[in-house]
Amino acid sequence: MVKYRDETLDRTFAALSDPTRRALLARLGERDGLSVSELAAPFPVSLPAIMKHLDVLTDAGLIVREKTGRTVSCRLTAQPMEQAMNWLNRYAQFWSEKFDRLATFVEDKTWPTQPSTPIPAQPNVQASVQTNVQASRSRAGSAHGRRKSTPPGRKPRS
Repeated sequence: MVKYRDETLDRTFAALSDPTRRALLARLGERDGLSVSELAAPFPVSLPAIMKHLDVLTDAGLIVREKTGRTVSCRLTAQPMEQAMNWLNRYAQFWSEKFDRLATFVEDKTWPTQPSTPIPAQPNVQASVQTNVQASRSRAGSAHGRRKSTPPGRKPRS
């Protein structure tokens, strides 16, 4: 059996749980080595907020930041994603087997195309529905049964 490091998976899935972080990873997937300001450009959040998201991605090991002069660029790293995919694939195999068994069962079973006994028509259903709707409308407008609120201030002692 494959051993998974829980801390690494926890950090990876926690980092992937935020849509902004997933979008940052998608941008890095399209073009690796973007600067922080290039990464932040399309997002309607502040640069410090983007930096916090990049900190989470860095702590999870999903990106690496490199500083060249005054420019910080980011690039993807694959190892944590690979571990997460291996973990997910184990469960995908489980569900795939279940769905295969269900498909076999459904394909082998002969299903009737028409009901064996005809369902009798019920002509008065519409009339009873209208009566219930009218009854509920008239009751909705009634003030009967409403409680009046107490005046503001101290509550009288009982």
